[in-house]
Amino acid sequence: MRDAVNDGRADFTPIFLSEIPRLFYSGQMRLDVALVSVSPPDRYGYCSLGIHPDLAVSAIKTAKVVIAQVNGNMPRVHGDTFVHVSRINYIVEHDEPIGELPQHEIDDTSMAIARHVASLVRNESTLQLGIGNIPNAVLSLLGNHRDLGIHSEMFSDGVVKLIESDVITNSRKGLHPGKAVASFAMGTRELYDYLDDNPLFEFHPTEYVNSPRIIAENRNMVSINSAIQVDITGQVCADSMGTRFFSGIGGQVDFIRGAAMSEGGKPIIALPSTAKGGTLSRIVPVLDPGAGVVTSRGDVYYVVTEFGVAYLHGKTIRERAMALIEIAHPDFRGELRDAAVARHCVPVEWELPTEATRYPAEMECTVQIKGSKYFLRPLRSADADRLMEFFYSHDPETIYHRYRFPKKSLPREEALRLCTLDYSKRCAVAVFDNDGGEQEHIIAVGRYLLNQRTNVAETAFVVHQDFRRVGLATAMYKQLREHAIQCGIIGFSGDFGSSNTPPAELHRNLGAEVYYDEQTGLYRYLDRFDTNFNPDV
Repeated sequence: MRDAVNDGRADFTPIFLSEIPRLFYSGQMRLDVALVSVSPPDRYGYCSLGIHPDLAVSAIKTAKVVIAQVNGNMPRVHGDTFVHVSRINYIVEHDEPIGELPQHEIDDTSMAIARHVASLVRNESTLQLGIGNIPNAVLSLLGNHRDLGIHSEMFSDGVVKLIESDVITNSRKGLHPGKAVASFAMGTRELYDYLDDNPLFEFHPTEYVNSPRIIAENRNMVSINSAIQVDITGQVCADSMGTRFFSGIGGQVDFIRGAAMSEGGKPIIALPSTAKGGTLSRIVPVLDPGAGVVTSRGDVYYVVTEFGVAYLHGKTIRERAMALIEIAHPDFRGELRDAAVARHCVPVEWELPTEATRYPAEMECTVQIKGSKYFLRPLRSADADRLMEFFYSHDPETIYHRYRFPKKSLPREEALRLCTLDYSKRCAVAVFDNDGGEQEHIIAVGRYLLNQRTNVAETAFVVHQDFRRVGLATAMYKQLREHAIQCGIIGFSGDFGSSNTPPAELHRNLGAEVYYDEQTGLYRYLDRFDTNFNPDV
């Protein structure tokens, strides 16, 4: 109907999917006829609305006349999907194949996006997924999770494999435990056969499944939705390309808000960084003229592209713009940065690395030590304020050991420089005090700086005094070491004062050489990655 709407041959009503039934029940939109497809009646006279009870339930209850096609190929699906033959005015018996949604091969970009999304999904999460390559790719990466659940506007074939492998059990859901809940399904005939008379599934009307209040009753609710454009302040356009309508508002905002209200919930907008063969950036300085804002700045939490994750909730415009520019395609980051500077969204002193960089998402990991979980990832420019907060949380002894003088301040310009990295010659990782993705507070930082003459990198580590001797420095060192080897660096070196004993213990435990340098009066360590490491050069 896209062309008909844009040509003026059809009308379009923008409305949240969860609120459409209210138009019918209130009489604001009066239905003369409801034309629906149903399964053959059972021995009690009940027909199932099958794979599409979403809006049909409210339509049947409010229409003056109900015409039902009884189709023997429609599966009998459990839940609030049944209509008694006495409510049907006219029945047309006609068997025909149900429309199928073919499963396409997952492309590299979708898989890269899915890796970032999957990293945000905890065990025991409840999922809402759409259709397409990104949701299918996410499902393909969740095989090592456990006790996942489904509460989704719709789903496709990808859930079946995870159900059969006991990854999706629905056992930890806050609502309808043991049941996968949806309002419709689209997929292959194999999916429809799997749904037929399967008590594992419950389908319900849209006003129930898409109600933010209902969605929020599931703990760790993860909603995954897409977008056409996202501007650098976090506004999401998902229904139009400029003035041309592309789709309805749908259920995106319903699930974004429901997941946001859920305990441990994560609303995610996932989209490729470019469109039209890489010629257009989907992250833009401003939305195209006429583009509709489906999800507002205040509703957006996570934005994911193939280049990483930007967490926006509660962040300033400066932090949002920097975070979004860093997950934009490298070909467009420069012009996005310049546009953001011109609008005073980011500081003029923020300079992107001179060479195109790839954020090393493979360095992200959850660190579990002594029963506690922490999140480790590379620093980004948007972390400058967190790094400043980390600096000002140190006691004087920590600052002295790190800088060897009583450093009093960390200006934002310096924090920006320390967080703006090329991840090859200059790389830094941080540990955050939770593994939930919000990544609010830095508790440890490790970094290396390459000496290009020797191809040896100097390292430095600092751990907040409240989190020492639990293994955080070791975790950072191992991630940095593995990354440095992949970048062709031949070794690490560094020095520390004789009174600073933890670094000596750390490096000895990791197999590095530790010795006293009489010329400087400092202890040094050497970690040789290959035989070309010559500390005397």
